Amino acid sequence: MATQKNKSKANENPLMQIEGLHVRYNTRIGQVSAIDNVTFEIEPGEILGLVGESGSGKSTLGKALLNMLPSSAGVDGKIILDNENILDLDYEGIRDLRGRRVSMIFQDPMTSLNPVQRINQHLLETLDVHKAEDIKENAISRIKELLERLGIQKERIEDYPHQLSGGMRQRVMIGLGLVLNANLIVADEATTSLDVIVEAKLLDQLREIQKEYGVSIIVITHNIALIAELADRVAVMYAGRLAELGAVEDIFDRPLHPYSQGLLKSVPNIQIDDEEELYRMPGETPSLIDPPKGCRFHPRCPEAMPICAEIEPSFEEARPKQWVNCWLYQDHTDKPEQRIVVKD
Repeated sequence: MATQKNKSKANENPLMQIEGLHVRYNTRIGQVSAIDNVTFEIEPGEILGLVGESGSGKSTLGKALLNMLPSSAGVDGKIILDNENILDLDYEGIRDLRGRRVSMIFQDPMTSLNPVQRINQHLLETLDVHKAEDIKENAISRIKELLERLGIQKERIEDYPHQLSGGMRQRVMIGLGLVLNANLIVADEATTSLDVIVEAKLLDQLREIQKEYGVSIIVITHNIALIAELADRVAVMYAGRLAELGAVEDIFDRPLHPYSQGLLKSVPNIQIDDEEELYRMPGETPSLIDPPKGCRFHPRCPEAMPICAEIEPSFEEARPKQWVNCWLYQDHTDKPEQRIVVKD
């Protein structure tokens, strides 16, 4: 079987490489392992969906990609962008990274926008902070054109954030991410506070942006149905680890990991019979202070085997371009009593 590391050789020019990333927080009751040995790549011009239950480490991973973790966090591993590890950047390097190279759209744009600044002031300030003299000369016309492409009338550039709807504020945040021609946008639960109609429009605009600007987008969400509509690939996280990674059609049509299968069965279906109960995944997410030994999902897994409680599986390519962290797809012959049959 090919490992995730082999994938790096196949894709010689990924936009970003995350290698063996660990993130830990020291708390009064113990050390929290928020991210544990995560490795994958982000391809140029793709939309990657990052899904999982609350507490799986999605937002921590998103913040790590912008080097936004608090100073109290212990971080190991590498996040390679343009042949440099962004975790080693100094203050000026981090300042240049955020906005110019990687941007973030937060869950609540009202708390991300200054209520006493007009929209044009936000955008001009972004150009000024990053000393973007190459595009600052025609900044106002560029900003107006950008906002119009995002569905905001150019006259609204003089408005304050409270004068815009939630969807329009989110589009302003997208504009802030694009005004400096960032290569990667991280959208962290960006549609949570929006109604379904505004959400659908925002998703359409994200697709258009991805096609027109060639920007890569990471969409962090617990809404796996949203990812089915938007993403090219899906990364499924569980308890700080990657459970599965693959093309969206592969994950939705033939998920490998039992956790991925449970997430998909948990999505409400209007075709469900009246007497049929909605599926609820058994158990609860584990504590990241004292996670289970071996596979972290094994206490909840309907297909758990003895080896699952003893040894952590590796992240392997079980099918072409579909990686999974599960013993069901890995042969283990060291212990005959725990030998398993590899699924096709």
